[in-house]
Formats: sequence, C-alpha cells, structure tokens
Amino acid sequence: MEQLTQVKKQNPPQYLALCGGVGGAKLALGLSYLLGEKLMIAVNTADDFAHLGLHISPDIDTVLYTLSGKSNQAQGWGLENESWNFLSAMKELGQESWFQLGDRDLATHVTRTQLLKNGQTLSYVTQFLSEQFSIKPSVVPMSDHPVRTLIGIKNGNYIPFQHYFVKEQCKPQVDRFKFDGIESATPCPALIEALNSPCLKGIIICPSNPFVSVDPILSIPGLKEIIRNHPSPVIAVTPIIGGQAIKGPTTKMMTELGIPQTACSIARHYRDVADGFILDKKDSALKPDIEQLGLEVELAQSLMQTLADRIDLAKSCLDFITRIDGKAE
Repeated sequence: MEQLTQVKKQNPPQYLALCGGVGGAKLALGLSYLLGEKLMIAVNTADDFAHLGLHISPDIDTVLYTLSGKSNQAQGWGLENESWNFLSAMKELGQESWFQLGDRDLATHVTRTQLLKNGQTLSYVTQFLSEQFSIKPSVVPMSDHPVRTLIGIKNGNYIPFQHYFVKEQCKPQVDRFKFDGIESATPCPALIEALNSPCLKGIIICPSNPFVSVDPILSIPGLKEIIRNHPSPVIAVTPIIGGQAIKGPTTKMMTELGIPQTACSIARHYRDVADGFILDKKDSALKPDIEQLGLEVELAQSLMQTLADRIDLAKSCLDFITRIDGKAE
C-alpha cells in the first residue's frame, strides 16, 4: 500500500443523498445517472463490524458495487460472478461462516482493513475504493468515527445489527435501538463541507430503513439540526408501498414497535427534518394525511424494478426539489 497517493479532490456537490444499503442504493444509482459528479452519497456506517479480522462496511460496499455496475443483480448485494472458495474452506476448518464473504468481495474488505491499519480514515478508504471502481459521484461514510447499531430485543439484551440481520435472519422481536458511539461521532469532513457549500441545491433521504439506516446518520450530534435548518429543500422517499416494505425488515420492525405499517408513519418519522415526501401512487389516498403533517407531497412510482424505474424516480426527486424551492422563493 506504500504506493498510494492522495485521492482526487472533488468539486462541491449540488445534491446530497442520505443512504443505507440495497433500497437506498437503487435510488442512488438513478441519481448518479442524472447527476454524476454533482451528487454526494453519505452512507450509513453503523452497520459496520469486525469479522474474521476484517473491517466490513456492508452499506458502503452495496452502494459502491451498485454504482459501479458490479453488484449481484438478483441479490442486490455482493458481487456478480462471485465464488465462495474461501467461505467453504472456513467451514471445513469449523470457523464462522454465517456472514457471506465471497472471494472477490474479500479483496474489498482486505484493502479497507489494510488502509485503516495504516492510519487512513474511512473517508479516505471509501474515496479510494470509489476511484478504483470508476464511480463519478462522491461516496462518503456518515462519519469517520465508529458507530455501531445495537438491536434491543424483548428479553432485554442488545445484539449487534449484523447478528440480528444476517445470523438471526431478523427473527428476534425488536424492542428498541441503540447507536453505540454516537455521542462522540462527528460527520465526516466532506459531508460537513457539502452542507456548508452554497452549491448544494437539495437533500434526498433515500428509501432505506428509517430506523437502522437513516436514523444513525441523523443521530450524529448536530447533524439533524444542520439538515433541518438548511436553506435547500429536504425530501424523503417512502420505503413503504401499500403497507409493505420495498426491501428488508422495516414493516416487521414497525409492527413490533407498535407503529402503523403505512407510508404516513414514515412521513411522520421525518416530519421534523424534511420539507417534502415522495409517496407511491398506490398510496395516493394518504396524501391529505401527510400534507396535514406540514409536508409537501409528490406522487411517484417508488418501486424500482428496472434501471429505468431508478432513473425515473431520481428525476421525480429532482423535479420535486425544484418545485419546493420555487415555492420558497
């Protein structure tokens, strides 16, 4: 790693997306087609964990693989044309094999771990990997400080997020969430620089799980207030269509937390930070209720099954921001 030089300085972005893993990465891909280098994607890193001596950043890797066109299209995570020789050998040795580490994916984790051990920040490592993958938007971690999501379950214990999500396959009943280390975390420097830039035209909260993908970002001390008070429009995209999550355990968590499984509940969750909410056309009957929360509402197709769907939703986001901004003037 001695041959590495300083990564390229990027221009201030015009749009900022707050993003988790698979669901958020789909919209991030659509936005990247329309915006290229004008986009910054701040990714949740509270899912990061140490495994087999490696620093794993699941959400960052999902975004990197998706934007570079290298992701497994069927799964939405991991790499296409993956092989599993390493994992098979670990099983033969009786070692932990519950977390899927593919042979090609392993190269990303080894590179990240080596760079971090050499004293580089997670921001540097993420930008370095982005450049290796020829990604045009700026992809940044929410923070260079370690924050870890812990899932509170009904028996009173906390378990690490990846144990809940992958090892236990989301089976334990969720009671609460804790973001260990959040009190001492600060936003990564590039994120703060983007929020302070006069170039920033809009902020988009992607359709990621609001409780374990977006809330860790917004829980960094002071960040929610900066976003709430930002002069540019802030919009959130629903991860719920017809009472069901587009991806992941969002609706299961909502049920266990006693929250109605509707897009209106998601809008209420974001009402203190967002100016507008993108609602799926199938849930148009909820529009008046969401508007009563004080939010502008845009109807769009939020189910992203194809690349065209991702780009269309991204265009709806940008048009919505322009409309809200025009009203403010």
